[in-house]
Amino acid sequence: MDRSILAVLDKHGRISNAELAARVGLSPSPCLRRVRRLEQTGTIRGYRALIDPAAVGRGLRVFAGVRLVRHSRADVVAFERAVVRLSEVVHCHHVTGNYDYLLQVEVADLPAYEDFHANRLASLPGVAAVTSYVTMKTLPADTA
Repeated sequence: MDRSILAVLDKHGRISNAELAARVGLSPSPCLRRVRRLEQTGTIRGYRALIDPAAVGRGLRVFAGVRLVRHSRADVVAFERAVVRLSEVVHCHHVTGNYDYLLQVEVADLPAYEDFHANRLASLPGVAAVTSYVTMKTLPADTA
């Protein structure tokens, strides 16, 4: 039942409890208790609005692969503390493979990214190289 609740909330986070209960086949009170428990245990970490980046001046999305010079704990911590302070970085993933980190960066346009790359990203502690991938189109997750 919890998985059904989570599946509905994943697609419709603003759904009313009554509608959620009807969709998963529960009465409203037990449904609300389950949702509250999922929130308290951290399974549901929060609710947010999905905002069109272009509407807020972030029409260009770039994925940046970052390689560090060294992988000592101190270097990793220094990079991570600095990168999370950059408002242009929407997501930062520590990954395996050719890069150490994969960043999702959102800025207004290509000149804004050039400035961000040269003056902020490349100067972070421990950065050896940055490879950028400019997004041409993003498909919706639920294309079915």
